[in-house]
Formats: sequence, C-alpha cells, structure tokens
Amino acid sequence: MSSLFEELAGQLSGNRAAELGRRVGADPAKTEQAVPAALAALMGALARNTDRSDGAEALSGALARDHDGSLLDNLDGFLSGQGASSAGEAILGHVLGGNRQKVEQQVSQATGLDGGSTGQLLAMLAPIVLGALGKAQRKQGLGARDLSAMLGGERQRIRERAPRGMDMLGQLLDSDGDGDYKDDVARIGTSLLGSLFGQK
Repeated sequence: MSSLFEELAGQLSGNRAAELGRRVGADPAKTEQAVPAALAALMGALARNTDRSDGAEALSGALARDHDGSLLDNLDGFLSGQGASSAGEAILGHVLGGNRQKVEQQVSQATGLDGGSTGQLLAMLAPIVLGALGKAQRKQGLGARDLSAMLGGERQRIRERAPRGMDMLGQLLDSDGDGDYKDDVARIGTSLLGSLFGQK
C-alpha cells in the first residue's frame, strides 16, 4: 500500500509538475525534482507539530473545518487557479511559523530552485497536503492521535524508502535543525522518485 507521500508525489509529476513550474516561474524538470523535497519538508513540519497533543488537536480541528479534500477531485483546476498560492500562504504561516524562511532556504539549496520559486511551490503544495490529510481523516475516521501516528509513519516511511536521499531528506523532515544543504540535485528528484516507486 502506498503512503500519502508517495501518492502525492506521483500525482504531482509529469504534466502537473510542468504546470507547477509554470506557476512558480521555474524549469519544469527542476520543479519535478523539487516536489518530493517540498512535500517531505511540509510533512516533516506537520509531524513535528502533531508530536504535541495540542498541535495534533489543532490540526484535526483545522482539517475538519477547512480541508475536506475536495480540491483533490479537481487537482488540475486547483493548480491552474488563481487562489492556489494565496491559500497556501496562510497555511505555511501556521505549519512552519517562524521557521518558514529557514525551510524555504533548505529546500532551495537542496533542489536548486531559487528562493522565490521555492516559497511559491511550498505555498501551492500546502493546501494539497492538508486536503489529502483531510480526506483521509474523513474516510478513515481519524482522531487527533491517529493523525499524529499517521504523520509519524509518513516521516519514517520517507526515510526508509529513499535511502539514496537519506541525508538530505532527513534534514528536510526535521527542517528546523541546523544543516548544510549542498547536496547535488541528483540526490533527489528522479533518483528519489525512482527509489520510491521502484521498490514496492
């Protein structure tokens, strides 16, 4: 069974990655390489936030109120719409807090995207990640503790399934830490996706 991370990375490849690249003003191939790293950073931040019971309760409430997952039913429309990035800006403020600039810098250095494009990419992906979590919450009847466990499992699965990107991804999953992100872009992107989808 594929993880939420794998499903989203797969759905946001190909033509959708090209659309993301167009929206953030970046090369489509480089954007496709950056998507898994950005997803890992977002999921890592959410996992850390839900390690605390109050954080898990806050996320559960936010999903119940605002993220029913319906945007995933028309993902292409969402990606091409004007509200995608603006909706994500508010989400990033809650998810990343004061670490936002640091996370953006880390993803940028790890992927080769410039800082502006990286920030826009994270903003576009944030509502998609929360939409997927909201959809899972409703479908599986997940409570706050269940969401925390699910995100913890996602974090661990990313580490286990992407050994060749382990150093870089490990830092992005714990992206409030201090690290040096000068890894070659080849460490992620097609290499990472190959390890994820080639080792079922």
